[in-house]
Amino acid sequence: MSAPRSDSPLEEAVARVGDRWTLLVVDALLNGPRRFNELAEDVAGIAPNILTQRLRHLEREALVFARPYSDRPRRVAYELTERGRDLAGALRLLSEWGSSDAEDPEYLRHTACGSRLAARWYCETCERAVDETEAVDSEFV
Repeated sequence: MSAPRSDSPLEEAVARVGDRWTLLVVDALLNGPRRFNELAEDVAGIAPNILTQRLRHLEREALVFARPYSDRPRRVAYELTERGRDLAGALRLLSEWGSSDAEDPEYLRHTACGSRLAARWYCETCERAVDETEAVDSEFV
């Protein structure tokens, strides 16, 4: 049974994917479907029982789908659902923030010119980038 949901959007997100291993599993799946052993290799240091727990949790949250590729023995490849792929932007921002104090920080770069990319809020109605001072969100104001 899942825990009661919070009124805070950030608390809700943390409850769904807020531990170290879960985010690293999602990150490994951003490159496409992976089998269990591939994920265990991609997520350095994760114990098999922890990987199993995290994958089951992500399936319950509808962020990961287990696609069978063999019936006997039953084997599956794990892949992100569309909702799971929606985490890509947040993970990129967290990665950039995590490397910001490093000697050689890693940034997402524009393939055409190599310049560092900056995250911006975008209004779909106005079809333009919006500065944070123009945004209203009761949780972050």
